[in-house]
Amino acid sequence: MADLDALRLRFARALEATRTAGDGPGAPGEGHGTPGGGPDPAPYADNLLTRWQEPQRRYHTVAHLTAVLDRIDVLEKYADDPDVVRLAAWFHDAVYHPERSENEERSARLAERALPEAGVPRDKTAEVARLVRLTVTHDPADDDRDGQVLCDADLAILAAPPSAYAAYTAEVREEYHFVPNDAFREGRSGILRQLLGLPRLFRTPYGQEHWEATARYNLSAELEMLST
Repeated sequence: MADLDALRLRFARALEATRTAGDGPGAPGEGHGTPGGGPDPAPYADNLLTRWQEPQRRYHTVAHLTAVLDRIDVLEKYADDPDVVRLAAWFHDAVYHPERSENEERSARLAERALPEAGVPRDKTAEVARLVRLTVTHDPADDDRDGQVLCDADLAILAAPPSAYAAYTAEVREEYHFVPNDAFREGRSGILRQLLGLPRLFRTPYGQEHWEATARYNLSAELEMLST
């Protein structure tokens, strides 16, 4: 069970590290704000946590959010702005409906609305939204250090131990319960082949060293299972 209070604290720390009190429109620093300036982070964290606990989710839950944040902590030395990456993790699946294709775009737009109101400067808000949109392809540029950290953290489940990887694939299948078996197997196999065709699944040195080989083994094994 996810520790929601710990998650609220992690959100508050990331938010307060990225915002500047009273910086521009939509970033009030007066009233019932926090000592560092800006509105209380708690309502924003609660809104996001409510989204991450919606009933249609099986894999994209607060457990996934926690795991991505934990991996960002491991990878933070490779990021230019780790706290912006952390906020992007909070928003990257904040809107998630398996039957729709525009989840990342809607999640990015949510960040673009919420973060300025919460006191985050425009440039950092724009970077959070860019990172969220990057999770459509998980294909950051070679000089995109923040994008590499977010994408590696999001894909690290692919390198999970066998039992955890099996649980992940089962949860993904549950999220797409409305898709007939044959169509799901075809679609999932296509995604696996696309991933296996990439020169590198992981872009950070840590990810390449610790996750790449195991992830490729897991993906190959799943693809073989789907093909039989």
